[in-house]
Amino acid sequence: MLSEANRMHYKLSCPVCELDFEDDGVTLACPRPHAPALLTTRYAARTFECDAAASGIDRYQSWLPGSKRLAQAPRSVTYQSEQLNTILNLPNLWIAFSGYWPERGAHLETATFKELEVSGVLSRISADNVRALVVASAGNTAAAFARACSETDLPCLIVVPAIGMGRMRFAKPLRPCVRIVCLTGAAYADAITFSERIAQQDGFVCEGGVKNIGRRDGMATAMLTAVEAIGKLPDYYFQAIGSGAGAIAAHEASKRLVEDSRFGEVLPRLMLSQNLPFTPIYDSWKRGSREFMSVDTIAGRSLSEQIVASVLSNQRPPYSIAGGMFDVLSESRGGMFAVRNDEVLQALKFFETCERIDIDPAAGVALASLIQAANSGEIDRKATILLHITGGGARKRAIEQTLLPARPDLEISLNQLESEQALVNACALFAGRNACQLT
Repeated sequence: MLSEANRMHYKLSCPVCELDFEDDGVTLACPRPHAPALLTTRYAARTFECDAAASGIDRYQSWLPGSKRLAQAPRSVTYQSEQLNTILNLPNLWIAFSGYWPERGAHLETATFKELEVSGVLSRISADNVRALVVASAGNTAAAFARACSETDLPCLIVVPAIGMGRMRFAKPLRPCVRIVCLTGAAYADAITFSERIAQQDGFVCEGGVKNIGRRDGMATAMLTAVEAIGKLPDYYFQAIGSGAGAIAAHEASKRLVEDSRFGEVLPRLMLSQNLPFTPIYDSWKRGSREFMSVDTIAGRSLSEQIVASVLSNQRPPYSIAGGMFDVLSESRGGMFAVRNDEVLQALKFFETCERIDIDPAAGVALASLIQAANSGEIDRKATILLHITGGGARKRAIEQTLLPARPDLEISLNQLESEQALVNACALFAGRNACQLT
């Protein structure tokens, strides 16, 4: 149960029926029967307040859910680069860096903004929780949850496609409370589907992805950090997206800041991007319809293997749902960009040349889209622009730290994924039984 102070801190709110209700720590949907919607958080604090005495993400605890905080949970860093601004001829460009770059004050150990969302999710879960949290990931989220759950001794079952295992490298060995299921020959969509099957079994609970308000409010702190540094809301917000959870989070934070009224009265325009040829959100948005252009599972696997930014390969993004991608793009008068692999690689090299730090391919997609927008005249060059570098410093971290690769506790091949035995073996990881390897 949550404390009385926490009950006063915030409530969950449904954008469809406008029901406000208390958070039990794991709720992902409105209890009333109606069309699906992404829940939001209604905080008692209506103005943006920073706790100057707190470090990291705790600085924004009045706009974070739950009652507990992770020890030393870091936050994003926002700064201006004289070289980038000059070369791109964007005098009011700001960089929100979510990664590992200690010299800049960025201490996200797994080098991506996924650590922000983990802080939000775990803060909701009560101390007496006994169920294992089930998390599906393309790689970055898996690493962030594995590290945080290991540090807090929270039972967690992670389902990740084999391509994402390369991101599972840590400074300390993972504790037994974290178990990893690796899907060989599978894609992110397969991991999501299988994780949902596991979460329906006794002893497990679904983390929920974008439906989890903890994820979105944790990621929303990147916008809060930026506005604190800039002093106002940006005119444009650039980010690459897979599910779009980070963009939705930025939009939700912006709406709270607009309500505050001290940081501007106009929502930032979301300028979002995907990596060609895997661009389902881009394709759907360009049609001008709420209807999502779904990707065939087999075709999706093939397309996801062709992109540099593999973490953006979400085949089931929250596009049509109330409060999802279609709504936030519409409300913000936003735009979508599609970026080729060669443009991404050029952007990665360009950023590292200017800033002397490596960035994640997904961040390269965002930078490439910014360059594309500036060169085509789609943005006002004098406007205040926020570019979210959602991952960076992974190579730097690997050089500075001795990292141990995590090994899967269970491997399941694609042709075994739908079998009952695969489900039994996955659940057995938390049942004290030996799980066999399926081939």
